[in-house]
Amino acid sequence: MVSASPSSRQAARSAGQPLSRPVGTATRGTTHQNRLRRMDRWITAVHGPALRRHTDPVVVDLGYGAAPWTAVELLRRLRTAEPRTEVVGIEIDPARVAAAKPYERDGLRFRHGGFEIPLADGRRPVLIRAANVLRQYEEDEVAAVWARLCARLAPGGLLVEGTCDEIGRRHVWVALGPEGPRTVTFAARLGSLGRPSDLAERLPKALIHRNVPGEPVHAFLRDFDRAWAAAAPYASLGARQRWIRAVRDLGTDWPLMDDPRRRRQGEVTVNWAALAPRSGRSGQV
Repeated sequence: MVSASPSSRQAARSAGQPLSRPVGTATRGTTHQNRLRRMDRWITAVHGPALRRHTDPVVVDLGYGAAPWTAVELLRRLRTAEPRTEVVGIEIDPARVAAAKPYERDGLRFRHGGFEIPLADGRRPVLIRAANVLRQYEEDEVAAVWARLCARLAPGGLLVEGTCDEIGRRHVWVALGPEGPRTVTFAARLGSLGRPSDLAERLPKALIHRNVPGEPVHAFLRDFDRAWAAAAPYASLGARQRWIRAVRDLGTDWPLMDDPRRRRQGEVTVNWAALAPRSGRSGQV
């Protein structure tokens, strides 16, 4: 829990935001344009039909950071799937909300808040995206945050929570419904990938400390590296063809959930149950 400084409180007043203390802790706020493009593309492709079916397709960009770029880009990308989509950027630092206000437009708003997801008029989001938000939390705090966010979703809604590097080349995220985690997606700019286990440093908080022998995520990355090595002859056709071949071989032993067409984008999605920690509270929503 954080409290607003006097300057932050003044910014909140000028932005017309309430002064109640939101739930959560302020992040570093680091953000860059196009940082979340891989996650956005996946959400648009996989969750676009749910947006089109929903009568009120409102989406939350939780913890968008010191600049509003990720929320602006999310709206633009999701509107290619459903033009009625609205995006609300939520930040725990009221000064960041005040700075984002000039970027508001039709379908894009910014609000002061945290894990309580303060939307007006009792609206419930069909999607919450929380990128690079839980990195600073302890592993045993993740399940409670997941449960709180999932409880705010509209029926049929989705929470997408994960971590990426500073310029969005490597990204791993978990997709969750009200019943809990469903899948884990690994995504990379393939031309910069040495081996699949390079993605380990971007595992979400629920998994990053589980990349040790005896844990499923460690075994998965080990097998992925082996499949990548075996697919080396395909490198002459390009990194994409090598990735596609490695993922195909990986699927003989692991429950892959993605549309094979997504693999051309440098993605692979795995059933959460196959990677869930063997012990501890992470992933128990």
